[in-house]
Amino acid sequence: MLVSLLRTHLRPYRIPLAGVLVLQLVQVMASLYLPNLNANIIDTGVALGDTGYIWRTGALMLGVSVLQGVCTVAATWLAARSALGMGRDLRALIFRRVGDFSEREVSVFGAGSLITRTTNDVQQIQMLVLTGCTMLVTAPLLAVGGVVMAVTRAPSLSWLIAVAVPVLIVVVGLTVRRMVPLFRAFQERLDSINRVLREQLTGIRVVRAFVREEAETERFDAANWDISRVGEKVGQLFIFLFPAAMLVLDITMVGVIWFGGHRVGQTGPGHVDVGTLVAFMTYLMQILVGIVMASFMTMMIPRAAVCAERISEVLATDPSLAVDADPVSDFPRPGEVEMRHVRMTYPGAEEPALDGISFTARPGQTVAVVGSTGSGKTTLINLIPRLLEVSGGAVLVGGVDVRRAEPEALWSQLGLVPQKPFLFAGTVASNLRLGREEATDAELWQALELAQARDFVTEMDGGLEAPIAQGGTNVSGGQRQRLAIARALVRRPAVLVFDDSFSALDVATDARLRAALWPATEGITKIVVAQRVSTITGADLILVLDEGRLTAAGTHEELLEASRTYREIVISQLGSEAFV
Repeated sequence: MLVSLLRTHLRPYRIPLAGVLVLQLVQVMASLYLPNLNANIIDTGVALGDTGYIWRTGALMLGVSVLQGVCTVAATWLAARSALGMGRDLRALIFRRVGDFSEREVSVFGAGSLITRTTNDVQQIQMLVLTGCTMLVTAPLLAVGGVVMAVTRAPSLSWLIAVAVPVLIVVVGLTVRRMVPLFRAFQERLDSINRVLREQLTGIRVVRAFVREEAETERFDAANWDISRVGEKVGQLFIFLFPAAMLVLDITMVGVIWFGGHRVGQTGPGHVDVGTLVAFMTYLMQILVGIVMASFMTMMIPRAAVCAERISEVLATDPSLAVDADPVSDFPRPGEVEMRHVRMTYPGAEEPALDGISFTARPGQTVAVVGSTGSGKTTLINLIPRLLEVSGGAVLVGGVDVRRAEPEALWSQLGLVPQKPFLFAGTVASNLRLGREEATDAELWQALELAQARDFVTEMDGGLEAPIAQGGTNVSGGQRQRLAIARALVRRPAVLVFDDSFSALDVATDARLRAALWPATEGITKIVVAQRVSTITGADLILVLDEGRLTAAGTHEELLEASRTYREIVISQLGSEAFV
């Protein structure tokens, strides 16, 4: 999974990565050449007192060192650009894919997990690429080249390499093997703590209202303790690995000095010069450093592999709301909404949330939807903009099946005011212009006037430019609803959909809003979910839902005569005097 992900998303950066490879090769060759020059200075220049040779060779070492430094800087720069570019592309791809998800897919993954996958998981892949470009190339070349150079310079001491390298590989391998499941557990714990924290921040008012601070603190502490415990185990392995590697290196160096020192000054086969001994120790250091670098990469790879699997899981998830191969963007009957024998069943549910729903809303009509809690009102509303996919039947907007419609063209026909309106961080104007970016200030004020929001917006510091906090937390629930209604009006849609959008308004404000809104939207089709019967008595068509079925449909007067369910709703809210 990791290899496939890297192969796909690093393809646009082939040329910079090729440059990294060349530069790293030059840098490694320079690193391997420098100890050889240093040995020559000691054995030839210093031993024989040849000052000129020392100066010439020293100047050559300086030039090689400068070349090595330039190559290292250039390779790191290219690697960083490639890694950061890939991370940017990957985040954008995940964002676009999540943007195509329906509520079903989002709920499966969870918002906290999707955020973690887009940020932390991508960062792990990004760090692997950056580190891999700087270490993965260098480490094997340095280790293999160091072995070749060391054996060439001092064959009699090569057995020390044959002993030290396998020991170090075994230590690293056993440590990395224990790290793999811990990395997976760490990412899962990260998802968990993000989910808990998000729930607590979102529901802080509920927590305080029910005096659950202590319980929620304990829940957060448990999640925090879990991730800390896993992180501690990973840290313990890191703490063990590097001292163990240094211990092997130090013991090997002692062995080189001990056995090599006895051969210094000898003649015949197996003798070692002082410069050669120094070069051998340098090469041995490079070999072991290369192995440690490779081990560091092997520790990053398992964690990155887990992250790649989680990212690929998101990218491989096909949205349930698939776009038609030849989408329709022309709506022959604008403003018309029709449902034909619609059935909707949520995944895992035994019974459908809606079953057998059929009705037609003509252009300019007001269609109200009433029913008890859980009767399927919000589900019905969400089917119109295709936020959910029907299990059977068809939903038509403007004479076109929403499954065949081009999504943006479909949404341009609709103005949706959700049950829980959401405002984005910005200003009043920026939130209203989500409906239509080119809307003028005069059009914004007109929409605010109709939505009964002009007064409180005028009183806000800055008016249209007054700041709005994320989620609209700096305004009341009723003000958020009115701003959401104004936003839908700015859009100038053919169909306005209100999902219980007047529930947070007091009776007087509700009455003023309807008195201003209905005449101003006379030519616009309105689909209204309402809890208050008083808000929809004048509707052209009222749909009565009960346990997901359409039990009755008609005007207010017709339903009072024909529908027992509707009469019970009216009596519960208006009393028996409503029939007088």
